[in-house]
Amino acid sequence: MNVPYRQIRALYTERSITVYQAYDAAIAAPAVAAQRFVPPFKRERMTWIKPSFLWMMYRCGYATKPGQERVLAIELSREGFAWALAHSCLSHDDRRPEWARRLRRSPVRIQWDPERGVRHEALPYRSIQVGLTGEAVRRYVEEWTLGITDVTERVREVHAAVRGGADTRALLPAERPYPVPDELAETIGASVSSP
Repeated sequence: MNVPYRQIRALYTERSITVYQAYDAAIAAPAVAAQRFVPPFKRERMTWIKPSFLWMMYRCGYATKPGQERVLAIELSREGFAWALAHSCLSHDDRRPEWARRLRRSPVRIQWDPERGVRHEALPYRSIQVGLTGEAVRRYVEEWTLGITDVTERVREVHAAVRGGADTRALLPAERPYPVPDELAETIGASVSSP
């Protein structure tokens, strides 16, 4: 399969896109109960959302890293996700002279890191991470979140299958290329326009 170097791949519907975050139980349990992030979640900190399930598994070590023992699937409105992309700035971009100015005023950071396989091996294409701060965090918590599901048990199933050498395909979310308008693709540094 020939995957573009920088392409958003996600589980999504006509109205939502699923992103992942990992927290300890003190943050995860109240968020699931309230179906939005509530204290002790800190709005003042940058929070990173990841549409790639396997990149999240790499980041949290299949929910084994301290402070990341609970994995949440957050269903966001596609309108909110589009707002985030439109108000974003690449974390690193030396090509454009106005980049540093945009970075200072943008409430959203975009990072493209190597996508990961089930054993955390780096793949030859990138996965997007979206960092939210300031107004973007407020909108994330108050407007964009449509639902929060604790998927930690599924994460453990996938991890057990990987350790046992079993086929994990049926356990993984059905992520596919996410449609991004050309102007947003340029803003976020994506390789391709809408599929």
